[in-house]
Parts: sequence; structure tokens; C-alpha cells
Amino acid sequence: YERAQDAGERAARAEQRAETLAGVLAAPDAESRTARLADGASGTLVVSGRQDRAVFLASGMAEPPSGKVYQLWFDDHGTMRPAGLMDPRSTSQAVLMEGPVDGAAGVGITVEPAGGSKQPTSDPIALLSVPA
Repeated sequence: YERAQDAGERAARAEQRAETLAGVLAAPDAESRTARLADGASGTLVVSGRQDRAVFLASGMAEPPSGKVYQLWFDDHGTMRPAGLMDPRSTSQAVLMEGPVDGAAGVGITVEPAGGSKQPTSDPIALLSVPA
């Protein structure tokens, strides 16, 4: 019973995240910025100021090294704030970034140990400025 209840709660959270992600992408005030990443990959940052939320869309990214994960960060004018992990098994994905945009100047992507880090442990592999 507990496993079924846990699965139901996980499904409800996933559905809520999907609805929020779609809401950011479809927001009337949504603005985006696209950049070329390493090895021909591309990344698009979509921000809704009214919702104070952001989505990162990745296409064609190489899988991270074994035991590593791509981590997203909000760049608060030089201070990096964790914003979520990308699925290491998916080369193309949409990620609802965790937390508010809250005036961040940009978004960075780093390669971190599985499970992520509280602060970046590597130089960014990509930096995108937040759309004005």
C-alpha cells in the first residue's frame, strides 16, 4: 500500500512539474535566448517574468561522463545558485529550473558529481544570459 501511495505522490508531482513547465513555455510574456553549446548541441532558456520561472531546453547534448551529471545554475551577478539537474541519459530534454529567476543575470551549466553540488565544482560548459 505504501509503495502505491508513494508512486501516486510521485506521479502527482511529475504532473504538476509538467503543467508548470508548459505554463512557462506558453506564457504570454515568455522570452527566450538560444545558444550553441559544445559538439553542435544547442540550449534555449525560456523565462516568464510574471511567473518568475525558467525552463531550459537542450538538444543534442552529449551524455556526461560516467558518474557525472549536468547541473543548471542561476547566475546572480557572479554568485551561482543551484537550479536543478539534467537527466544524464537524455541528450534532448526540457527542464523546469528549480526556484525563481529572481533577477538572475544568466544561467550556467556545469558538470558535477552524480546528485549535484551545492556550489559549482567545474567551470561552466555554457553560459546564457537571461532574456531582457
